[in-house]
Amino acid sequence: MLPVLALVGRPNVGKSTLFNRITRSRDALVADIPGLTRDRHYGRARWQGRALLVVDTGGFEPVEDTGIVAEMGRQTRQAIAEADVVVFLLDARTGLAPQDERIATYLRKSGKPVLLAVNKAEGLSAAALAEFHELGLGQPLAVSAAHGQGVHALLDAACAQVAPPPEETGQGEGVPRDGNGDQPSSPAPDASTRAHSIRLAIIGRPNVGKSTLVNALVGEPRVIAFDQPGTTRDAIEVPFERDGVSYTLIDTAGLRRRGKVFETIEKFSVVKTLQAIESSNVVVLLLDASEGVSDQDAHIAGFAVEAGRALVLAANKWDQVDDYQRQRFAASVAERLPFLAFAERHQISALTRHGLRALLRSVVDAHRAAFARLPTPRLTRTLQEAVAFQQPPRAGTVRPKLRYAHQGGQNPPVIVIHGNSLDKVPASYARYLEGRFAKAFHLAGTPLRIEFRTSRNPYQERGD
Repeated sequence: MLPVLALVGRPNVGKSTLFNRITRSRDALVADIPGLTRDRHYGRARWQGRALLVVDTGGFEPVEDTGIVAEMGRQTRQAIAEADVVVFLLDARTGLAPQDERIATYLRKSGKPVLLAVNKAEGLSAAALAEFHELGLGQPLAVSAAHGQGVHALLDAACAQVAPPPEETGQGEGVPRDGNGDQPSSPAPDASTRAHSIRLAIIGRPNVGKSTLVNALVGEPRVIAFDQPGTTRDAIEVPFERDGVSYTLIDTAGLRRRGKVFETIEKFSVVKTLQAIESSNVVVLLLDASEGVSDQDAHIAGFAVEAGRALVLAANKWDQVDDYQRQRFAASVAERLPFLAFAERHQISALTRHGLRALLRSVVDAHRAAFARLPTPRLTRTLQEAVAFQQPPRAGTVRPKLRYAHQGGQNPPVIVIHGNSLDKVPASYARYLEGRFAKAFHLAGTPLRIEFRTSRNPYQERGD
């Protein structure tokens, strides 16, 4: 599962700056989930080929038990509980404070691996960090979040504290469609699909019917789950098989931490949902047809797209809404989820098991598309046909020349296009090419990445 790195410390020590530095933040990488305090954010990062989930927390005061500070403290405690590694950030300019000592005491009792990072240390000698040794949390690491100094060493130390990433699952190939039906079933698989398990994550807001869908897919009134070795605690993976297709269902329903935790966290564990997305091949985003699409749904969907995961959209409780509610739901999907145009959409009822056969068929198709092999001759021919139909627009006196294409990756499929002046290709033309490739190779259900690589002009540096 995706390792979690929590940034903890008193106010104004630079946690958010370090968060932005590690995640190379853009809005799409930060999940500002409604109901959480605004100072707590989740972002996806990658270091040395390893994906990480980074949690930015508010200023932490372990002993405060009233007011907004207490609520922020509860959030930070939850982040620490969910973390694989805690980065305790301090301020080299202001030195050690009594609040730092209280935080250190709490972290020692938590039993979590802790890295001591002293921020704003640019231009300071090693002697300036000596006082931080008295916290008893190991060697202080000098960093500058604003300038990036020492951040690489910090990430190396963090990755050394977590288990190595699991190997990717195998590739799925083409699966023919068959007839319609309502019982949970899937189309006939080929040898590759039979040999590998499709990792399927069911995600969505609380009370949209995730647990009911899990039970319906597994075919038992209660989900018999087990802890997968190497995963974070409470992560539930359920193996099941339908018509020769093997699945590993990653369940995000009912993962609530016992004890006194912040109410919103008890209702919905953001970390575990993002981990489920990261460790899956295909994601089913479950929506409540009676409520429409919320900001929270859009945030989670955006994270799945950013992670490059194949996705199927399912509107649950379809049998419980009238025509007017169905029209409102369709409008909310069009308004809030326009970036999921590639995803197959289904209307289901997890309670009555209506529509589950078609849903699983789309899951298999999305998995096949995500791991499809795209031969270079066919890619280049498709590219040439697309350019012949519509050339890229001129940029001044220059028109980009797209010469050939090849596959650069899977899950999601990556298509690398070579040519001249490709830095002038507008985003609208790139989307046009995505549509042409997706149609030519039947890549429904998966996002598609296109990379442009401009060839070096051998005459550019030669004189006349």
